[in-house]
Amino acid sequence: MPFFCIFADKIFECSQNKMLFNSFAFLIFLPVVFCFYWLLRQHRHWQNLLVVVASYVFYGWWDWRFLLLIAFTSLCSFGSGILMEAYNGQRLRQRWVSIANIVVNIGILGVFKYYDFFADGISRLVYSAFGYQMDYASLHIVLPVGISFYTFQALSYSIDVYRQQIRATRDPVEFFAYISFFPQLVAGPIERATHLLPQFQKNRCFDYQKAADGCRQMLWGFFKKVFIADSCAADVNAYWNDYASMSGISVWTLAILFAIQIYCDFSGYSDIAIGCSRLFGFDLKQNFRFPYFSRSIPEFWRRWHISLMSWFRDYIYIPLGGSRRRKAVVMRNIFIVWTISGLWHGANWTFVAWGLYHAVLICIYLLLNVNTKRANDDMPLQRRDMPKALLQISVTFLLVVAGWVVFRAESLEQALGMWNRMFLFPFSGEGVTHGKWHLVFGAAMLAFEWVQRHKEHALQLSGTHLFKYRWVRWAFYYALLVLIAQNVVEQQTFIYFQF
Repeated sequence: MPFFCIFADKIFECSQNKMLFNSFAFLIFLPVVFCFYWLLRQHRHWQNLLVVVASYVFYGWWDWRFLLLIAFTSLCSFGSGILMEAYNGQRLRQRWVSIANIVVNIGILGVFKYYDFFADGISRLVYSAFGYQMDYASLHIVLPVGISFYTFQALSYSIDVYRQQIRATRDPVEFFAYISFFPQLVAGPIERATHLLPQFQKNRCFDYQKAADGCRQMLWGFFKKVFIADSCAADVNAYWNDYASMSGISVWTLAILFAIQIYCDFSGYSDIAIGCSRLFGFDLKQNFRFPYFSRSIPEFWRRWHISLMSWFRDYIYIPLGGSRRRKAVVMRNIFIVWTISGLWHGANWTFVAWGLYHAVLICIYLLLNVNTKRANDDMPLQRRDMPKALLQISVTFLLVVAGWVVFRAESLEQALGMWNRMFLFPFSGEGVTHGKWHLVFGAAMLAFEWVQRHKEHALQLSGTHLFKYRWVRWAFYYALLVLIAQNVVEQQTFIYFQF
């Protein structure tokens, strides 16, 4: 009992006006919604309505004005689906309805996320070309949290209705619940209507085993976020801008720490979101599949942020022709997708450069005809294949880490400066290597996930060596709780909330 008091006190001390998963407000919000939700278990419509209300409270906790945007996006996509079915058999009219919905939603996203970026870019271009200083109104709009996520989720629905892959729903409550479902609202996974919407259209029964497993997955997500990611963030934030005085090895260490931070931060959020959804009887798709054990860059992107990468594949890459064209066209498609991917992550040239960096790497694999597709990427390796696999994993990881430097950098100049220290002067410069223990903890966490790679999440421990004993499992859970509680000193937002 004293432990839980200390845990609650620490979270309360660092709570702010944002309802983060790792906030005191959410620890109150979740059990209240859970109890009312299952009290309504005989009434699916009222359960769905409660999900909408709870989700809007959750999202409005940040800023109630954001609710107007998500409601408008939901209304446009809901109406477009009904209108397309009303024009059944009239493909041209259906296409225009779909295009109109896409333009409206992308327009909203563009204004709120990219207006200042593009206006400033055009102004600089005109000045450099003609010497004319353009005057433009800088809006300095506050970016609504999660707008990229729920916009893509809404767009996938209307596109799937147009493609006749799903029937348009005529129940506004279940549709608004699908768009605003609070566990995955602000940072994914980006769900498809073909997968999540039918779950709102059927009755849900409480499953204790499923709920308990969801709690375990949430615990693992909190451990990755609070104990690993936030610890790495402390070193990364403190020393990142001092790279010029560090040795290349120290810069590499910081870069690897950031690689661990962003993985544990984002995959931790996904674990919490998926586990939380299971408490309410919903199944979300896996969003990460041990990406740092990939043996090539294309394989890495089949394992990292799976919901976003599959969205780009199905709605942009394949319609452009995918991989079924000559190599020049395929490379064009790759650069288009990765430029958009870079911009999706943020209105900054560093994100564009990061996207182009991965486009170049993927094109190199394509030109070299390297086979990056395996029947089962998680298949146990034969002993004779181990040296080659370890080399491939190491090279892939270092390439990804170099890319994360560009992603994290505040400017292209900073990214190039850090690359200069990392590749040209690895042993010169003063300064010590920071974050060695956090690096060790991160590596241990990744190793534990690798051992558990055939499970849905790392804390599915039953029947695994010593963990077959119940008391050992509970001792391990309690140890994770203690580590989480000891590290809750300052509420850290999730990295992907800015996207």
